[in-house]
Amino acid sequence: MAETTHRVVESNGIQMHIAEAGEGPLVLLLHGFPEGWYSWRHQLAALAGAGFHAVAPDQRGYGRTDAPEEIERYSMFHLVGDVVGLLHALGERQAVVVGHDWGAPVAWNTALYRPDLVRGVAALSVPRRGRGSHPPIDVMRHALGERFYQVYFQEPGVAERELEHDVRRTITAFLYGASGDAPTVSDMMVGEDGLVGALSTPDQLPGWLTEADIDHFTAEFERTGFRGALNWYRTQNLSWELSAPWQGALVTPPALFMVGDRDVVYNFPGGPETVAGLKSTVPDLRHSAVLTGCGHWIQQERPQEVNEALLDFLRKL
Repeated sequence: MAETTHRVVESNGIQMHIAEAGEGPLVLLLHGFPEGWYSWRHQLAALAGAGFHAVAPDQRGYGRTDAPEEIERYSMFHLVGDVVGLLHALGERQAVVVGHDWGAPVAWNTALYRPDLVRGVAALSVPRRGRGSHPPIDVMRHALGERFYQVYFQEPGVAERELEHDVRRTITAFLYGASGDAPTVSDMMVGEDGLVGALSTPDQLPGWLTEADIDHFTAEFERTGFRGALNWYRTQNLSWELSAPWQGALVTPPALFMVGDRDVVYNFPGGPETVAGLKSTVPDLRHSAVLTGCGHWIQQERPQEVNEALLDFLRKL
């Protein structure tokens, strides 16, 4: 089995920590919230073993990668710029870009803004949504109210205080509470006991999640805090404003999409319809799958199925 190694590279003006394994065509693996490179532990080995160079960074604001103070430095254009900078730092001209959760919009938009660099794009959990007619946070606030988690995350310091109070409990609640093993699919609304208190916590961890996994994520966020990660949510209206030139644009590289039917994103209003209509904005969508009984952490909950689909997609490019 190929060993996973770690190093730091300079990308887009920041120092970026990456985990990598294998040699061959480049595959970039972009994590979501609240995670890091470690969420791709099952894919790094599988991709390396199949003849690919798999690279999973800690993205801007996470883990051992730099976390700029200014909120505006977390726009989608900064995040896509980090991916482009990483590709250049690795000495490559093209890559397949794979993203989960927040990493999925970064992957989709890398393919949108720089299709010349993207051999293929694969997204997990979050389908591509075209640019809407109104700022996204305004839309969420109007439709779902102040208690919706993304609206709750907007005020600097508020969510940080809650999430950092007991980091281990926060990580456990997110990973279990948004998984396919939770008794109900969360609506991601803040309750009387906060967001963490509104998520289900287990008496015993499910088979896909170990105490060592919880230890890793807990140690990372105890060291860094959550500010950098939360700043991604705080630039959504800014990114919407800056993306006006791409109104109505299509994602043209070959694409793959996978989601669980118990994923919180899939169960938001309009989720199934967005997934069903994905080909209208991603015309070269070559495979789309909805995994029964799977929650939000798809590459951790169902690593074998995700790996098989990814490898099939990669080999046919």
